[in-house]
Formats: sequence, C-alpha cells, structure tokens
Amino acid sequence: MKKITFIILALTLLTNANVNAQSAQDCGVLYNLFKGHVQTKEYDKAYPQLLELMKSCPTLSKNVYIYGERLAMARFDAASNKQEAAALVTQIYKQRLINFPKEDPAKVHNDYASFLAENKLASSDEIFALLEKAYAIDPSRVSPKNIYKFFQGVTNRNKDTNPQKVFDTYDDVLESVQEKLDDYSKKLAALNAKVDAGQALDKREERNVRAYTINSKALGTIEGSLDAIIVELSTCDRLIPLYTRDFEANKDNAKWLKRAVSRMYAKECTDDPLYEKLVEAYVAADPSPEASVFFAGILYLKGKESEAMDYYKKAVDQETDPFKKAKSLYKIAQLFSKKGQKSRSRDYARQALKFNPNMGNAYLLIAGLYGTSINECGSNEFEKRMVYTAALDKAKRAAAVDPSISSKASKYIRNYRSHEPDKKLIFNMGLKSGDSYTVKCWINETVKIPKK
Repeated sequence: MKKITFIILALTLLTNANVNAQSAQDCGVLYNLFKGHVQTKEYDKAYPQLLELMKSCPTLSKNVYIYGERLAMARFDAASNKQEAAALVTQIYKQRLINFPKEDPAKVHNDYASFLAENKLASSDEIFALLEKAYAIDPSRVSPKNIYKFFQGVTNRNKDTNPQKVFDTYDDVLESVQEKLDDYSKKLAALNAKVDAGQALDKREERNVRAYTINSKALGTIEGSLDAIIVELSTCDRLIPLYTRDFEANKDNAKWLKRAVSRMYAKECTDDPLYEKLVEAYVAADPSPEASVFFAGILYLKGKESEAMDYYKKAVDQETDPFKKAKSLYKIAQLFSKKGQKSRSRDYARQALKFNPNMGNAYLLIAGLYGTSINECGSNEFEKRMVYTAALDKAKRAAAVDPSISSKASKYIRNYRSHEPDKKLIFNMGLKSGDSYTVKCWINETVKIPKK
C-alpha cells in the first residue's frame, strides 16, 4: 500500500512539474510575441497579450511592465475615455511594485506621480505621498521636476510649524542634486578634455555629452528654484533664533553643525557671534578640511591673516578629492572677493579651476571681479568697455563648461555684451574688430576686440 501511495505521489509531482514547465514555456512564448508587437507599435495586438501576462505570468519579468507601460501610455494618449485608459496605467505601476518591489521602486513611484500630475488624475496630497515614498527610497531616482514638487510640498506643510524640517529637507535635496551635478561634471570634463586634445568623439560619446548637458541644465534650474522657495524662510532673523535654540542639543552633531554653518555663511549671517560659535563646534566635531576652511575664514575676518592662511593651506592640502579641493579653494576666493582683494580672489578661483575645470561659478566669480573693475582698469571709455569684454569672455566660458549655471551665466553675458565698445568707438580708436587687446592694471589679460 505504501508503495502504491508513493507511486501516485511521484506521478502527481511529475505531472505538476510538467504542467509548470509547460506554463513557463507558454509564458515565455506569449512574452516574446507581446514584446515584438510593442516594439513594432502594434498595440492592438499587444493589448490582450499584456492582460494575459499580468494575469497568468505576473512574475515572469519586470520587462512585462516596462513594455506594458509603453503600451498603456500610447493607449492613454489615443483614448477618448481617459479614465478607463488611466486604469491600465495604474494597474501596471501597482502590479510592478507588488511583483518586483526591489526593482527600482523609487523611479516607479516617481513616474506614477508624474503621470497622475501631468494628467490631473489625483489630488496634490496623493501625488505628494508618492513623491515622499520615492524620495525616501532613493532621491537620485526622483526627476528634477518632481524634486521641486516634493520640496514645495514639504515647505507648504511645515514652514509655519516646523521650519527645521524644511531646512533639513532642503539640505538633503541639495546634497542629492549636487552629487548628480558633480557626477555629470566629471563625465563632461573627461569628454571636453578629449575634444580639447583634438580627438573626435564617437556617436555614443556625443549622445552622452548631450544627455549630461541637458540633465545638468535641468538640475541647475531646480537648484535655483529650491533657493527661491526657501529664501523667505532662511533669513538671518529666522536662522539665528532657530540655531540658538537648537545648539545645545546639536553641538556634537557634525552633520547639523555643517548645515547650520553653511546656511549662515550662504545667507551672510557671519557677523553674528553665533556663527563663530557654530564654526568652532563644527571644527571640534569634525576636524575636516571643509570645517577648517570655515574656521580660517573667521580668523581672516578677525585680522589674523597669517594664521588664517596657514589653516587655508592645511585644509586644501589635506583634501584628497579634487572636486572638494576645488570647492574649498572657491570658498577662499569668495572671501577675498568680499574683502575687495580682487587679485587674490582670482588667484584662488584659478586654483579651483585646476582641480575642477568645469566649475562655472569660479569663472563667474572672475567675471564679476572684472565687471566691478571698470574705473580702476580704464582711463577712457574704450578701455573701460574692453574690461567688460574681458568679463564677457569669462561668463561665456562659465556657460560653456558648466550647463548647470547656464541660466545665471546668460544674465552675466547679456549684461557685459551690452556694454562692450561699439563700431564707432573702435573706429575712433584706430583699431579693428578681431585684433588682440590687453586689458591693463591688475587684470592684465589679452582679449579680442569685439566684432560689432
């Protein structure tokens, strides 16, 4: 009897295995047919296959949902009944998250939120909830447009009751944006170096340059938009009481101190005694090169220039990451600029560019230094206007190497270009457009006389 039972059990298992194998085979065949129809845009043929795959083979492959999304979007665009068509899109997103919860869930939430928002199919709270999930999982997979929406949502919900949450979110978002920008900048720098060396880019590299440039511009725009949102909250009048209140609880918290110091510095709240207190605590909690740069700035403002320069040199020398080294040098350049020491400011901006040739802000800093030197570097109208040409060259270089600041650089470019010498002035000076001309005094830089 036991032997018969065993045989029956074995036959049953074998039958089930054959059925499962056949089922898997059928799913594979169906998927290949479906994939082919989607790729050739035969969506009417692919539609019933998609429904069957999601019903009978839901865990076959995440590509079922990737191709399914393409199909569903095409049907939605063409549909007269948008609600019915939207239901398929929703089903695809939700079923993918259920069956492939670890396969890029942040991007799935992000894309679903975009679909709902663009087509006005959900409330702002529902869309914010999706973006909140996406951001919590992986901020790098949230699109620039949705980063802005997410931060706007956080601000609207917390600006009056919990401004610290707004600041923390801002810092988190900005750090994520900056990481992406640094990555694109490094990739662009390598490709630009190849071009500068006279080497041709292949088609793939050309596509990458376009993609990195577009993404950098988008992120740069978002960075400016985030600043515009938070500008009303992050005034010295708000920051000083807030950080004074929370200092004792965070005086050993390096992350909190770094953010507090950075925001106080950015908003020029450095004259308040709290700033020095925060910097000293930051250096104690994290004796890093970045912290040392802030501390050196305090020493310099106190008139301890020699000691400050020792700290600056030590901070820069200790930093191993070239991009971080460039940022430290740029901060030093900014400090000298604020103190009116233009030549020294330019020296440090140039040093920063050696470590990050794509640091557009360093070029804009130099452009600004030139643009405010008209009277000291020009004894007549022509000479003064040629200073603007020198400034224009730096602004144009900033836009060329750093797409993320192209919008800001464009404002500099328009301003400086409008002040260049015109044809009549060039003619009256007995000069010709296109000739070389050396801008004198501390600038001492050779430029081309503009073509008008």
